Order: sequence, then C-alpha cells, then structure tokens
Amino acid sequence: MKQEISNPNDEKLSALLRGNRSSPALPPRFQEGVWRRIEESEIPAAGRVSWLEALTSWALRPKFALAAAVVLMATGSVVGVREGNQAAQQDAQTRYLASVAPNSLR
Repeated sequence: MKQEISNPNDEKLSALLRGNRSSPALPPRFQEGVWRRIEESEIPAAGRVSWLEALTSWALRPKFALAAAVVLMATGSVVGVREGNQAAQQDAQTRYLASVAPNSLR
C-alpha cells in the first residue's frame, strides 16, 4: 500500500477541510437557557436546601470534618453508655425480683 505524504501547507486541502466543517444547529432559545442556568446556580438556594443538607455540607468541609467526626463519636459513646446503664439496671431488677418473688409472680 502506497502512502502519500501530504504537505501541511496545501491550500486546496485546507480550503476543502474548512469548507466541509459542519456545525449543528442549536436548539431554539439555547443561549437563553444557558444564561438562566448560570443565574440559577449563582442564587443561593435557601428554599431548596433542607437544614440537614446544610448541616451535612458544613460538616463535610475539610476543616470541620475532624470536629464533626469527634462530635459524632462522642454522641454515640454517650448514647451507648446510657443504653448500657438502662439495660444493666433492668437486668438487676429482674434478677432481684427472681430472687425474692415466688415462682407464681414471674
């Protein structure tokens, strides 16, 4: 197969390639839609964002991520200790009742 080396300065080829470019037609009101989306993205979306989403976006910022993780772990630990104490108290009450009450009351 024979390869022809084309000259990059070939005027006929350049003119043919430039003339053969096709640009697709844009949909109606395309530019207006683009500008509307840009304006909507710049407006704070206070009505669209719930308090939970705002809190999550705040907590996921790098400088607050560690503090948020520590707070969540501390909260989980406190809740776990509290639930454990309640379960232990319930268990102690059940064992005491079983030791002093007759079998008919169990």
